[in-house]
Amino acid sequence: MFAVCGAAMAQSPAVSGDVDGDGECTTSDVTVLYNYLLYDDGSAMVAGDQDGDGYITVGDVTWVYNVLLYVSHDDGHDYIDLGLPSGTQWATMNVGASSPEDYGDYFAWGETSPKDVYDLSTYKWCNGDYYQLTKYCTSGDYGYNGFTDGKTELDPEDDAATAAWGAEWRMPSKDQMEELYNNCTSEWTTRNGVNGRLFTSNINGASLFLPAAGYRGTSSLYEAGTLGDYWSRTLDSSYPGYAYDLYFSLGNVDWGILGRDYGQSVRAVRVPQN
Repeated sequence: MFAVCGAAMAQSPAVSGDVDGDGECTTSDVTVLYNYLLYDDGSAMVAGDQDGDGYITVGDVTWVYNVLLYVSHDDGHDYIDLGLPSGTQWATMNVGASSPEDYGDYFAWGETSPKDVYDLSTYKWCNGDYYQLTKYCTSGDYGYNGFTDGKTELDPEDDAATAAWGAEWRMPSKDQMEELYNNCTSEWTTRNGVNGRLFTSNINGASLFLPAAGYRGTSSLYEAGTLGDYWSRTLDSSYPGYAYDLYFSLGNVDWGILGRDYGQSVRAVRVPQN
């Protein structure tokens, strides 16, 4: 009984944790799930399959509890508290997305708007070449006419998360990405038909889903559904034509570097000020 659901009950909720369709996640959503699981009463259920595995099980109850305990809402954007040592809270969806499974927009590093073509000819902070950088350059060998500015993290005005969501939000630093990696277990999974990785906190059990949205180069989208690439706001100071990113696939999750002109996903973070 716990592993059976009807197709009408497996739809993706508009609001995470909203089982009864009233537009919010409350304890009544837990009650609706329990009534279905215990008594086969789905009369009040609109979106029972909260974890996106195609079934209505006790796992969906856990999902709703996680939303009630750890997901908060601010200025139109949901974020989740994973109990991380730095206090960093991660947004529940990508910049430009309308749900946690939506790919959202793609950004070149240091640009704040999506575009049609992602290459060095269209990249804002160079003159058509990795060795002609005009901002964020730590070595004269890479700078236009020997230019350097020593900047190793994006200024807020060049941060896609800040530009889209306001001053409280930033693209994560490399350290914040490492913190996520070091304090969570992750598994490749499918949520509402979308492949990605579910990061589950070793500290409080809360979970964060990152879709495998691929990346953009020139005018094409590559490896969507098989690879996730998420920008940090941190430059590779040794090779300033590159910046750090978090990437993952079916069998691997790690951080690396990629050329700044490529279009990648952005998942915003915030650190509350007490």
